[in-house]
Amino acid sequence: MSSKVAKLISTYSQHLTVPWQAGLAAIQRVIFAVYDKSDELRLRANIGEFELATQSAGKQWLLIDITDAFPEWMAAQEYREAYFESPEDLAGYQAGELTEFVADLNVKIRERITADAGPETVVAILGVGTLFGLARVSSVVEGIKEVVQGRLLVFFPGEYRPENHDYRLFDARDGWNYLAVPLLAKD
Repeated sequence: MSSKVAKLISTYSQHLTVPWQAGLAAIQRVIFAVYDKSDELRLRANIGEFELATQSAGKQWLLIDITDAFPEWMAAQEYREAYFESPEDLAGYQAGELTEFVADLNVKIRERITADAGPETVVAILGVGTLFGLARVSSVVEGIKEVVQGRLLVFFPGEYRPENHDYRLFDARDGWNYLAVPLLAKD
């Protein structure tokens, strides 16, 4: 296991030792596990360690992997062949985001959370890097955070800049200011 991934798991485990306060606003229940994009495969190979840490803290674990969400959504589209020929014709593409895809993804995630998660559950979202160029991570988080009763853990391949409370997916574009709790691999 990479030392950075091991440190992130350790930071997460320490975070779980703090008792969960009742009555927090939805945004206060969101946690971003920030890691270097080059550690994606290492993190995925060790995702079970996060589950074990969660269970050791007496909490339940629900992993939702959205890695294949866009190809599955696209495969279900009636006019998918035409879209591949002219991607600019995709309906709902506004300001760098495919709004119809985001809306559908949020519905599916909310349904899964409602069916399988309770107030003592960590809902972990894996695969947000696949949203790059299609959707904003913040749009997905905003669309699902209210249905999470426990904690929402977003595995985030990018960077966190504490001076602005700013997150940047893949370090590639200007980030956004988001009030989630950042977990970093501490040295």
